[in-house]
Amino acid sequence: MKLTILGGGGFRVPLVYGALLRDHAAGRVTHLTLHDLDPARLAAVARVLADQAADVPDAPEVRTTTDLDDALRGADFVFSAIRVGGLAGRAADERVALAEGVLGQETVGAGGIAYGLRTVPVAVDIARRVARLAPDAWVINFTNPAGLVTEAMAAHLGRRVVGICDSPVGLGRRVARVLGADPGSARLDYVGLNHLGWLRGLYVDEQDVLPRLFDDERLLTSFEEGRLFGAEWLRSIRSVPNEYLHYYYFNRETVAAYQQAEQTRGAFLHDQQARFYDEMAHPSTPALAAWDRTRAEREATYMAENREAAGAGEREADDLESGGYENVALALMRAIARDESATLILNVPNGNVLGGSTPNGSAPAGSSPSGSGSGSGIGIGMGTGIGSSGASGGGRTLAVLDEAAVIEVPCQVDANGPRPLPVSQLSGHEAALVSAVKAVERSVLEAAESGSARAAVRAFALHPLVDSVNVAGRLLDGYRDVHPGLGYLTKS
Repeated sequence: MKLTILGGGGFRVPLVYGALLRDHAAGRVTHLTLHDLDPARLAAVARVLADQAADVPDAPEVRTTTDLDDALRGADFVFSAIRVGGLAGRAADERVALAEGVLGQETVGAGGIAYGLRTVPVAVDIARRVARLAPDAWVINFTNPAGLVTEAMAAHLGRRVVGICDSPVGLGRRVARVLGADPGSARLDYVGLNHLGWLRGLYVDEQDVLPRLFDDERLLTSFEEGRLFGAEWLRSIRSVPNEYLHYYYFNRETVAAYQQAEQTRGAFLHDQQARFYDEMAHPSTPALAAWDRTRAEREATYMAENREAAGAGEREADDLESGGYENVALALMRAIARDESATLILNVPNGNVLGGSTPNGSAPAGSSPSGSGSGSGIGIGMGTGIGSSGASGGGRTLAVLDEAAVIEVPCQVDANGPRPLPVSQLSGHEAALVSAVKAVERSVLEAAESGSARAAVRAFALHPLVDSVNVAGRLLDGYRDVHPGLGYLTKS
């Protein structure tokens, strides 16, 4: 099986290759193509991969190319992990937003919108090329903002593009462990958009054990999200939010922490990774050791400003474990290529829900089971038919959004690809937030397709974390000044 990674010179590519090296089953990936626009970065990552494969006799063959069409031809799977504008672009996104007193994080708020406006045109071009050169390939998208970019690509690839993220799996693992549940068999009721979702139930033997978390102060403050959001707030909303919701619930404090930080996250990563690639320019540098050292520093400083704002302290060893996006990607490829049923939290269109539900939210008779025996290998099962109201009518998973909207929910996956499972319905502030952010994403898609500056300003202005239409206009001006690639936004 042939896998192509777009953004193949990226720092996290060795994580994917490490997962491939652990897979020795029939139907595994045997040929890996790395594509990147920067040949020096490609060469550096290829050296790390060579070190990883040194003692693995059946390691997938690796080749590199800067020719996109060449990379796509013959691919069975395409893993998109591009970063348009690089980390310098991310740092600029943060800087422009903070100058206006708003959040510039790469997927949330003004920074996420700017990143989307740069990335969607490139992602659409890739989707069109895949449709032409590798029409039978499945695209696994990790490019941020993952939900938005997946929706843009789906307009050209249909259901053959799937977005992935490791945050929900990591959250589920942490909560399951705290509650004494087996992360491999617990079923999750998790629902929302990428980086905007909530864990609303955790089922063990068909019983929701999540309410027990809110009644125990010690348990509630013993894991990353509990310390990040605080016990009182989690009791108030009776769910556990994805860590990225800290930017919404504690926006003022987080913006202040970012403004006071010595450098933003994007600037830190830019400098850190520049040092790594500079090191790799020397042939004598031990490639894998240099990469391991840099990765450890990266993981330990993840969301440092948020933890500072919350007074949550340093990350603990258990909190350093994410869901492992490389493991999610491998589980997804296995399920499709080998027709092995798996249940994974993925970014997929809201339509085509699997099974449906009865009025009280339970799965109807004869619907496919989930969670148990998924074979996903990522250490957490995902739920079906749980919660208060289940799937809505009309083939939609979430009633508040249309069928084409890409959402992040548990899905059952096999050779036919993923299909979203019924989940509990959002209401109140959760439904309002999801609807508002989806409206922002749709404005970004409109701007990217039409070149409309008006639609771009609307995207900024509608975002819950941008507090003024005037600020929205200045944000677009600021981003066009620092990103020549946004010069296409000229139409009214």
